Amino acid sequence: MEEGGRGVKSDKWGYQVKTSSDACISAINAFYDQVLSYGRGRSVILKAPIHDQHCVLANILAAHYLCSIGTDPSKISSYLLSAKSNYDEATCYEKAIFDAVSYLMTEDRDDDVAVELHAQIARDFPKDLVSLKRAQILCFYMGQPKLTLDLIQQVLPKNQEASYIYGMLAFPLLELGDMKNAEQAARKALEINEHDFWAQHCLCHVLQQECHFEEAVKFMEECSWSWNSCLSFMYVHNWWHVAVCYLEGHSPIGKVLDVYDYNLMRELERPDSSPVEVYINALGLLLRVFVHGEIGMFEDRLKDIATHLTNQTIWYVEWHLDLLSLWALATTGEHPAAKNLLDGLKSRVSKMNLKKQLKMQRGLLLAEALYEYGKGNDEKALALLGLDFDAMDYKMIGASDEQLDVFNEVWYSLLLNTGNATKATHAIEKQLKNREGVPFLWRLLEKAYLMQGRQEAASAAAEKANALENAYFK
Repeated sequence: MEEGGRGVKSDKWGYQVKTSSDACISAINAFYDQVLSYGRGRSVILKAPIHDQHCVLANILAAHYLCSIGTDPSKISSYLLSAKSNYDEATCYEKAIFDAVSYLMTEDRDDDVAVELHAQIARDFPKDLVSLKRAQILCFYMGQPKLTLDLIQQVLPKNQEASYIYGMLAFPLLELGDMKNAEQAARKALEINEHDFWAQHCLCHVLQQECHFEEAVKFMEECSWSWNSCLSFMYVHNWWHVAVCYLEGHSPIGKVLDVYDYNLMRELERPDSSPVEVYINALGLLLRVFVHGEIGMFEDRLKDIATHLTNQTIWYVEWHLDLLSLWALATTGEHPAAKNLLDGLKSRVSKMNLKKQLKMQRGLLLAEALYEYGKGNDEKALALLGLDFDAMDYKMIGASDEQLDVFNEVWYSLLLNTGNATKATHAIEKQLKNREGVPFLWRLLEKAYLMQGRQEAASAAAEKANALENAYFK
C-alpha cells in the first residue's frame, strides 16, 4: 500500500508502520529484541530514522532511547520534531506509541496518565511487548506491582507462547508475595528461552526469598557465561543477587568480595558501562555488608567509591542511588557532599506538583535517616524512621523488595543500638516467619533476647543461627 510515495510495513508484532524502508523496520525490530533481552545494543534504534527520517515510530523510539541514557537534549528534540511533523501521516499504532512515549518523556508528567496511555496500547495492540515492558518499568517506579500484573494478565491470552512474556509476569507475582506462581512463570519463560536474563533474575529472586541460597548461586553462576551481552543494569544486578546470596547464606566473606571486585566494579572498565547502575548495586551490597558487621575487608572499597559519588553528574538520576550515596558519603566523612546531595533532594521535591510531593515525602524521610545513620546519629535516624517502619512501604524510590530489605536491616540495628530491644524482637520475629532460613536474623534476635535478659531464648536463637551457618555452602 502506497501513500504519498511511502508505504506501510509491519513490525515484528504485525502492527503497521508508515515506511517503505525494510532497513528501517529491521532496525526497529532489532531494537525490540535488545530491549526485551536487556541487550547492550539498544543504540540500533538510531539506525531506523537514518533509513527513513520521516518514520514516526523510528523517531519517537530513538528520542526515548536517547532520553534514557541522558543524551544532549538537542538531539532528543530533533527526533521529537521529526516525529511530530509526520504525526498526521502515521498509522494508528504509531500515533498510540508516540502519544504514550512522548508523554512519558515530559518533565512533570502524571504517572497515572502515563500508565493509562500504555494500558490503552495493551488493549489495542496486545502483542507489543516493548510497550508492556515500558509500562512495567513505569509501574515499578510507582511502587505498583498490581498495576503491572493486571496489564500483563490482560495481554497474556494473545501471547501464550511469546518469548519474554512469562519473565515479565514473574516479577510482579514475586513482588506481591506469590512465590509459587512467580517460580512457575519464571521456569515457563526459561523453557521458551533459556537466555531470558530477566526470567533468570526472577527465578533467583524466588530462590533467594525462600532461602535456597546455594541453589540460587549454582543456578545463576551456571547462567552467568551468557551475561556479557547484557547492559550494565542486568549484568551487575544479576551478580548483585549472587553476592547477596553468598552473604545471607553465611558464605566466607571473601566470596562476596570476589563478586564485588570481579563482577560488579569491573563492569566500569567497559566503554559502554553505566556507572549509575554499577554504583546502585555496589552500594546496595556494601550497605548490607556494613549492617552485617563485615565491612572491615571492604573499607578501602567503600572509601574509593565514595570519592566517585561526589561527582554531581550522577546525582538525581535514580532515587535509590541518591539514598545509598547519602549513607556512603556520610559514613566515609564526605559530609559536605552528603549535605549538598540531601539539600538538593529536598529542593527537587519542593518543586514537584503536590501529588508527587506527597508521594516522595517518605523517600525524603528515608534519605535523611540514612544520612544520619551514616554519621552515626542512631537516635536521630530512628526518630526519622519511627517505630513502625517497614521498608516495603518505600517502593517509590525505585527498588525491589530484595533491594529494600536492607533498610529493614538498618532499622533493626537502629532499634537494637538505641535500646529498643522489645520492638526489635517483635519486628525480627515477624520477619523470620517469612525468612526463617537467614542466619543473620537469628543473630539479631539473639542479641535482642540478651538485651532483655532472656538467656534461654537467646541460646535457642544462637543454636538456630549456628545450625544455619553450618548448613550453607559446604
